[in-house]
Amino acid sequence: MGKRVTKNKQAFRDFDFEEFYEAGIVLRGTEVKSLRSGRCSLKDGYAKVTDGEVFLHNVHIARYEEGNRENHEPRRKRKLLLRKPEINRLIGKTQQKGYSLIPVEIYFKGGYAKVKLGLGKGRKEYDKRRKIKEKDEQRRIEKKLKDHSRGRI
Repeated sequence: MGKRVTKNKQAFRDFDFEEFYEAGIVLRGTEVKSLRSGRCSLKDGYAKVTDGEVFLHNVHIARYEEGNRENHEPRRKRKLLLRKPEINRLIGKTQQKGYSLIPVEIYFKGGYAKVKLGLGKGRKEYDKRRKIKEKDEQRRIEKKLKDHSRGRI
C-alpha cells in the first residue's frame, strides 16, 4: 500500500467486514490535487452497484483552492474501477439483506488514487457497546499484566 490520504475509523466501529476490495477511482485533475493535500472525508460515504458498474457516493473531496471555474463538485458521484468478476460478486452480496459496501480508506499506489472497499454488515447499537466494553476490559488486563511484570503490583 502507498501513501494514505484518509481512513474511515468509524466504519470499523459500525460494521463487521467480511471482505475487502481495492478499486481505482475515476477522478478529475482538481480532485487528485485536493486528495494529494489530504483534503478528503469518507464519513457517510458508501458504494453502490448500478447497471454493472460501481459508484462511490457521498464522499467529500474538498474543492482545490487554486482551481478555477473548472473546479469539481465536492460530493459528486465517482465511478470505481473493478474487474467484472469482482463486480458480479458484489452484485450478489449487496443484494443480500444487511450487506453494505463502505469505503474504508483512500490512498495512492503507484501514482494512482485507490479506494479500499469493505463488504460487511452493520452492527446493532448493543453490539457496538459490547465491543467497546470488551476492548476496555482487554486494555485493563494488559495494564495489570504490564504492571505485574514490572513489579508494581
